[in-house]
Amino acid sequence: MCGITGFFERNSASAGQQETLERMTRALRFRGPDDEGSWVDKKAGIFLGHRRLSVLDLSPEGHQPMISRSGRYTLVFNGEIYNFQELREELIGDGHVFRGTSDTEVMLAAFEQWGLEEALKKFDGMFAFALWDRQEESLSLARDRLGEKPLYYTWQGKSFLFGSELKALRYHPAFQASVDRKALKLMLKYSYVPGPLSIYKGVFKLPPGHFLKIFPGRAPGNFGRPQVYWSAVDFTEKNIGSPFRGSSNEAADELEKLLLDSVKKQMVADVPLGVFLSGGVDSSTIVALMQSLSPNPIRSFTIGFEEEAYNETFFARKVAEHLGTEHTELYVSFQDALSIIPSMPDIYDEPFSDSSQIPTSILSSLTHNYVTVSLSGDGGDELFGGYNRYLQGQNAEKFFTTVPYPLRQLLVSMIDKISPGTWDWVLKRISMNKRYPLTSGTIEKITNILRLKDIGQYYQTLVTHWEDGSQVVLGGKDIPDVSAADKILDGRGSLVSQMMLLDLQSYLPDDILVKLDRAAMAVSLETRVPFLDRQVVEFALRLPLNFKIQGTKGKRVLREVLYRYVPPSLIERPKMGFGIPLDSWLRGPLRRWAEDLLDEGLLKRQNFLNPEPILHKWQEHISGKRNWQYVLWDILMWQSWLQTQNS
Repeated sequence: MCGITGFFERNSASAGQQETLERMTRALRFRGPDDEGSWVDKKAGIFLGHRRLSVLDLSPEGHQPMISRSGRYTLVFNGEIYNFQELREELIGDGHVFRGTSDTEVMLAAFEQWGLEEALKKFDGMFAFALWDRQEESLSLARDRLGEKPLYYTWQGKSFLFGSELKALRYHPAFQASVDRKALKLMLKYSYVPGPLSIYKGVFKLPPGHFLKIFPGRAPGNFGRPQVYWSAVDFTEKNIGSPFRGSSNEAADELEKLLLDSVKKQMVADVPLGVFLSGGVDSSTIVALMQSLSPNPIRSFTIGFEEEAYNETFFARKVAEHLGTEHTELYVSFQDALSIIPSMPDIYDEPFSDSSQIPTSILSSLTHNYVTVSLSGDGGDELFGGYNRYLQGQNAEKFFTTVPYPLRQLLVSMIDKISPGTWDWVLKRISMNKRYPLTSGTIEKITNILRLKDIGQYYQTLVTHWEDGSQVVLGGKDIPDVSAADKILDGRGSLVSQMMLLDLQSYLPDDILVKLDRAAMAVSLETRVPFLDRQVVEFALRLPLNFKIQGTKGKRVLREVLYRYVPPSLIERPKMGFGIPLDSWLRGPLRRWAEDLLDEGLLKRQNFLNPEPILHKWQEHISGKRNWQYVLWDILMWQSWLQTQNS
C-alpha cells in the first residue's frame, strides 16, 4: 500500500521541477511512511514519485519507482497484486528472471510479456499505477476493477498531473483549485462526489476498471478518454444468458471455495496482519475463513461506544470467542469521537459526509497500533443483497405494479395531512431500531417515492439527501442534477438487480471504499477487501436474485457459508450499520462548532450556498421539531472542508 504521484510536462525544463515532485510526493507520506522514491526523465518531461508502506518484499528490491529489466518501463504502483506468485511462475516459464520477490517486479515483467491491456486483465488485486513506456513514449494510468485504490488526474495548462490524492496535486505550481459547483451539488445529493468528477473543475477520478494513456505529441486536453478493461455492467450483459444454475447448497459450496481462495491470497504479508470485526454477516464471514486457514489465533479488532444503541462489541466478542481469535476491543467515549471530527477534511481530502467516517477512522487508528494490514468485510452488501433498500425495493416494485398512480396520490394526500411533528412523536415510540429510528424524514422519503409516476427514479429518490440541490447551491438551477449514479440500467433485470449494479458502479467505489481507504491510509494501515476478488465478484453477478434475497432477508447464500462456521444465533439480528448519534450531537456537543460553520454572514461571503434553506433546517433540527442530521452533516462537512482550503 503506497501513495503515487507525478506529472508530465511537454517541452518544459523549468527550474524547480525536482523540488515540485518532492513536495507532491511528501504530501502522501502518511500513505507510505517507510520509503520515498522518485524517477525523472527531463528530456521526456516525465516525473514520477512514490511513497512506500512496506508489506511485501521489505528489502530494497521492492523500492519504487521500479524500472523493468529491459529498461523500457518505469512503474509507480499503489496496492497489491494477489495472484502475483502465479503470474511470476508463468513468467519464469516464459524466460523472465527476477531479482526480488515483489509484486511490482512481476507487474513490470507482465507488461513486457503481454502489454498493458492484457496484463491488466490478468491482474487480480487492488491497484492504481502510473506506467511510463520509454519505447512508445506514453504515460498510462490504471485502476483496479472495483476502485479500491484511488487515482486522480488533470491537465493544468501544459502540465498533466496525477496522484493518489488531491493534496499531492495541489503542490504543483500549475494547479488551479477551482470548485466545481456541479460536483458540490452532487455531493450534497449523495454525501460524496460521484466519479469521474472531483470537487475541482477539470480534475477527474479515473473510473474503476479503466486505464488512460497519453502521448507527448498530443495537445493538452486531447489525450484520449479512459478505456474500460472490465465493468460489472459489461460482465452482466455478457453473462445474462448463463446464470448459475445449481442449487443453493451448491452455490454456497462454490462461494465458500472462492472466498477461501480470496482470503488465503489476501493473508499473504511480511508484516503483522489482522481483521476488522463488527459481528455482522460480512465481517464474521471473513474472520471465520481467516481463522480456518490459520494455525494460530488471528487478530480481530472492534470498537464500541458507551451508548448501548451504538455498541456492537458484545456481538463481535461472541463471534471472536466462538472462532478463537485474539480479539481486541476499544470503548471510546463520545468525546473521543468528537475530537476526530476536525481532522475529517484532511483525511478525506475532498468533501465527504458519510458520517460512519468517524467510527471507521477510530477503528483504523486502533488497529494500526497492533498490525500493518487488516482485512475488511466491505463489499458483501452490494454483491449479496445486504442493504435494507434492496428489501424495500422488492416491495416497492410490487406496489407500483399493483397500485395505480391515482390511488398512490390519494395515499400521499392522506399522509400529508399529518404534521411532521406528529409523525416524529408516533414513530419514535414504535421504532424498533434505536440507532436508525423511523422519523418524519422517513415518511417524507416514502411520500416522494409514492409521487413518482413510475419506478424508474426509485433508486435516486431513495439515496438523495437534499431533494432540491438547486435551491441550496448558488447557481444550481443552471447545473444538471445528474451523474453516473443517476442512470437507470434498463433491461438488466429487476429493479433490485439494477440498484445493486448502480451501487457497484458508484456507491461502493465513491463512498464505501473511499471511507475505508482514506481512514486507514491516514494512519498508514493497509486494508484488503476479500469480497472484491474478481472471481468472487463475477460469481456473485451470475447468481440469481433469489439466492441473494429471500423474503425479508438478504445475503442468503453468504449466510449459508457463514453458518458452516458460526451458529446463526450469534449473527441473526437487525442490520445496524456503523453509526453514531449524530442527531443528538448536533443539538449538544457539536452545536457551537456547527453554528460557527453555518453563520449566515460566512455563508454569504463564501458565495457557494444559499443560507435560507440551510438555516431553516438547522433551526428545525435544534428545536427538535425535525431530524435533519444527514442533510446538515453534508453541509457541515462541505463547510469544514472549505475552511481548510482557505486557511
